[in-house]
Amino acid sequence: MRKVSNSIAFFSLLTRRRSTSFSSSLVPKTRTSNSLFNSNQCTKSHQFLAGKNDFVAIPFRNTSTLVERTSQVPSRQRKSMEKSNLEEAFESAETSSEMVKIFNQMERVFEERELGLASLKIGLKLEQEGEDPEKALSFAHRALKALDSDDSDNKPKLTVAMALQLLGSVNFGLKRFADSLGYLNRANRVLGRLQVEGFASVDDVRPVLHAVQLELANVKNAMGRREEALENLRKCLEIKEDTFEEDAVELGKANREMAEAYVAVLNFKEALQYCTKALEIHEKHLGRNSVEVARDRKLLGIIYSGLDEHEKALEQNVWAQRVLKNWNLNDDLLRAEIDAANMMIALGRYDEAVGALTNVVQQTDKDSETRALVLLSMAKALCNQEKFTDCKKCLEICLGILDKRERISPVEVAEAYSEISMLYETMNQFETAISLLKRALALLEKLPQEQHSEGSISARIGWLLLLTGKVEQAIPCLESAAERLKDSFGPKHFGVGYIYNNLGAAYLELDRPQSAAQMFAVAKDIMDVALGPHHVDAIEACQNLSKAYGEMGSYGIAIEFQQQVIDAWENHGASAEEELREAHRLLEQLKRKARGASVTESPTKALPLPHSPAASRSSQSGMPLHRSGKA
Repeated sequence: MRKVSNSIAFFSLLTRRRSTSFSSSLVPKTRTSNSLFNSNQCTKSHQFLAGKNDFVAIPFRNTSTLVERTSQVPSRQRKSMEKSNLEEAFESAETSSEMVKIFNQMERVFEERELGLASLKIGLKLEQEGEDPEKALSFAHRALKALDSDDSDNKPKLTVAMALQLLGSVNFGLKRFADSLGYLNRANRVLGRLQVEGFASVDDVRPVLHAVQLELANVKNAMGRREEALENLRKCLEIKEDTFEEDAVELGKANREMAEAYVAVLNFKEALQYCTKALEIHEKHLGRNSVEVARDRKLLGIIYSGLDEHEKALEQNVWAQRVLKNWNLNDDLLRAEIDAANMMIALGRYDEAVGALTNVVQQTDKDSETRALVLLSMAKALCNQEKFTDCKKCLEICLGILDKRERISPVEVAEAYSEISMLYETMNQFETAISLLKRALALLEKLPQEQHSEGSISARIGWLLLLTGKVEQAIPCLESAAERLKDSFGPKHFGVGYIYNNLGAAYLELDRPQSAAQMFAVAKDIMDVALGPHHVDAIEACQNLSKAYGEMGSYGIAIEFQQQVIDAWENHGASAEEELREAHRLLEQLKRKARGASVTESPTKALPLPHSPAASRSSQSGMPLHRSGKA
């Protein structure tokens, strides 16, 4: 629907452009540069989405008398009249096939450079219909070539930006992401110049700029560059804020979409402010019992779970369920009930969660994806109660359903495999856990837009291989994961830090302390920024760095980092007394080593990515959910 809306908005712009030039065309005379097909000016646009694709329709002029007086009409004037008639017929066409048919006639009397806007309109119409993207792409290329042919004045043109946006959008639909990104970036530059240099009105530029920014976000998400996509989504929101009145209802959904984008990268703190804003706007305009408010509250529940505020999460979920039930939105209600059960599990209310899920499972179809999710949540509760036999029975049925749905819903199935693997990991069945993760990875490798999930699952496979002593197999998995997560979330994301820490642990196991020290140093730098130097896992990374330098015989540097470990634990107060004693012991051990005494080695900690409390949603960002241990 989004692509259709963008196309309709552009049709609206082009239609207004046509209407301003028709007055002069009613007189049979030679067309000037103000013709529809080479115009470079737009009238104002006050909306993002037009309600309908209405072209200005002007009746054909009566040419019957002209036939009788052919000899009296100069050839130049006849050609001008023919052009005018074809333009009017083109504007009256309602389908792409009608437009193309008339366009073929226009090619005989118009020069190629005059057909730019007509080519653009056909391209937009074809994209809207979505049946022949290659044909849409052909017209988009033709439009760009014609509209961009006259650059003698070196002025940016709005129509050129529109053609570039269309090329970017169609290429995105064809999964040609690199090509799409190139066209969209160029469109963005053209629009930037139009704004700065004042060659087009702000109201004309805004809808095109919004479409470009939204498409840039989609392309970057598809390429796994999710942090960069957030910037484009923020610009989309800013454009809407500049267009609509403060707290207009249109801004409610825009703020919720921004919150969902932050949830996808596990930035729950930022997500909270946008979701809260969405809720305020929707309650103000639509009332507390509206569907939009229910969806806001459902998302708030997920966000509070991510912030470990499970009571608040459950409260929001209960509100959402009440409204969804009143509106008979049964599918949404079932998902909300499953989310509520996961929140109960996080609160340790296992029996209550199992009871709720037993009620929900009776409302699902036998082989449905929803039933698989219910069984997965039930297995989580049973696993936490250490009822492993019952847990495995649930998982076996769940896996039987998921196996049939791999082709239908590959992303959802891969996410479920990832969560199931964690339960097998908890039950110390590591080979089964690794096998499930490899199945998930095989599904995601075919989907370039899931690079972030692919990276996270590779990280988990690497962690489990490291945990089970298969160090040499673990290293390529971890290296691949680091590259993918850097591309998706940026080089300073905490998840990247955990992977580098594990790489360091792997290199120490292979007696390569210099390589290990390099990895631990990168991990420490990332965690200090992302988590803070006093975070437990940041301290462990520092501890590992000290150990690596000790292995290299660089005791002075090792002692320096060990002192940083002690200082960090001291900031935790009485809650870290045991850790502080161990840190002091290791410091004394390093000092004895420096003096040449023999000491017993301490283990190096390998850290998985941290557990996300929002278990039912964590797989959106590809983050594993298990706790740290020792390699």
